[in-house]
Amino acid sequence: MANKLLAGIAVACWGLISGCAALVVGAGAGTGAYTYLNGELVRSYPAAYTRTMDVCTQVLNDLNMPIWEQTSDGVRTTISTERKDGTPMTLKVTIVGLDVTEVSVRTGVVGYWNRDLSQQFHEFIARRLVP
Repeated sequence: MANKLLAGIAVACWGLISGCAALVVGAGAGTGAYTYLNGELVRSYPAAYTRTMDVCTQVLNDLNMPIWEQTSDGVRTTISTERKDGTPMTLKVTIVGLDVTEVSVRTGVVGYWNRDLSQQFHEFIARRLVP
């Protein structure tokens, strides 16, 4: 627990030093930590990349959100989609380690990002990645 607290403090200090306006919320055993930066809500998951990608795709299918574009560079996959109300959403799924994957969710357009909808999508992912 102390290591997580120290890591959170280090990330927050780094953000302040580098001029980034990051907000780190939630930190506790099993809840994960979110970073909110420039409209992207980012969270790391203790799951392999392929499993995380499968879950993200399943959630999109279940919500009837079409994949408009999907690109990958071997380390990160970016998916452009749209909610039923026409709100654009971008997912970035990045390999961090063997069994650690980072997911970034941005909902809305520049200046009108919807953090709550991004967090809701993360909750859908987290529920399905429970071992």
